[in-house]
Amino acid sequence: MAEVQLKHIKKVYPYNEKRQKKANQEKANNLQITDEGVLSVHDFNLDIADREFVVLVGPSGCGKSTTLRMVAGLEEISDGELYIDGQLMNDVAPKDRDIAMVFQSYALYPHMTVRENLAFPLKLRKMPKLDIDARVNEAAEILGITEYLNRKPKALSGGQRQRVAIGRAIVREPKVLLMDEPLSNLDAKLRNQMRAEIIKLRQRINTTFIYVTHDQTEAMTLGDRIVIMRDGVVQQVGTPQEVFDQPANLFVSGFIGVPQMNYFDAELLREHDTYQIHVGGIVVVPSEEKQQRLLNNNVESQAITLGIRPEHIALLGEGSQMLHGTVDVSEMMGSSVHLHLSSLGQDVIVIVQTTNMAGEYLNGFTIHQDVAYTCGGNVVHLFSKEDEHNLEF
Repeated sequence: MAEVQLKHIKKVYPYNEKRQKKANQEKANNLQITDEGVLSVHDFNLDIADREFVVLVGPSGCGKSTTLRMVAGLEEISDGELYIDGQLMNDVAPKDRDIAMVFQSYALYPHMTVRENLAFPLKLRKMPKLDIDARVNEAAEILGITEYLNRKPKALSGGQRQRVAIGRAIVREPKVLLMDEPLSNLDAKLRNQMRAEIIKLRQRINTTFIYVTHDQTEAMTLGDRIVIMRDGVVQQVGTPQEVFDQPANLFVSGFIGVPQMNYFDAELLREHDTYQIHVGGIVVVPSEEKQQRLLNNNVESQAITLGIRPEHIALLGEGSQMLHGTVDVSEMMGSSVHLHLSSLGQDVIVIVQTTNMAGEYLNGFTIHQDVAYTCGGNVVHLFSKEDEHNLEF
């Protein structure tokens, strides 16, 4: 078993002259500056189940890598408790935590062959040679690098080197495998391939994964659950579908989803037990499910930020309940067209599936073309103007 529990974890970096410049930058990034120092991670709580794949995601400087390094023992925990398999790990040395880590840089020994790189951590444990060979061969087969075992890292591509780095971690059969942005140095095609390899890998090895990335596509495709962080604070924890469909706040809604969600200034009006949204001169009626959630939270009439994902906007003909815009940019993506519209004094992005194009849009779009669009009440997101939380949750 390899359950991991983080309870009220906090990381504070001492504030001194050497950190003056960095602290000023962190202050600009909205990290808290206290009397103790710079608060990099604040009150982080998470229970990770055995063999679960959890992804920490967020913009640069949000504290995700710091959190991972605290689990690894490479950073001291300022406050809170870390448990692995029920054992308190705060003061346990990294080598005794039964974890392995894959870094952004491959960190391979250039003078060693692939086989020697894979075998090195096992030799340090003074494992018998036959056992070492068996584990190395098994890891190489899992990762598809058997034919490269006698090569040195300089003779490998970036994707092959990253496979070796992952292999060196899994030969140890750790309870927890930590991965810190392992694909960020690869090109787009290799990243896609390696994502698929990691998905296959987690099915074949009996370990718990904690994966750090700033790429929300990686987070959505890899994670059983996603932990979204901002300025050292957890914003939301949930499955990929949950954070996409039910973002906890404005930040999460904008961070998850490509292209990002469109936002409109709107008015939410409540009359007895029913709600309407007034935006750009039209009325959108939330679905029954959304109406009930708003009622359960006793949401009153107020100015809101209305969120609509680009793929949930429909282009239609003329009508009284249509919003209007003009095409600024039309990006052909193959199966879809990404339209950038000038509408309501802002940029609005619409994704149109080419198979669904009909009527006046059948032959594509031209710059400055007028279009009419709308959306259903089942796909809108309502955010508080005051604190940016999702009014439904």
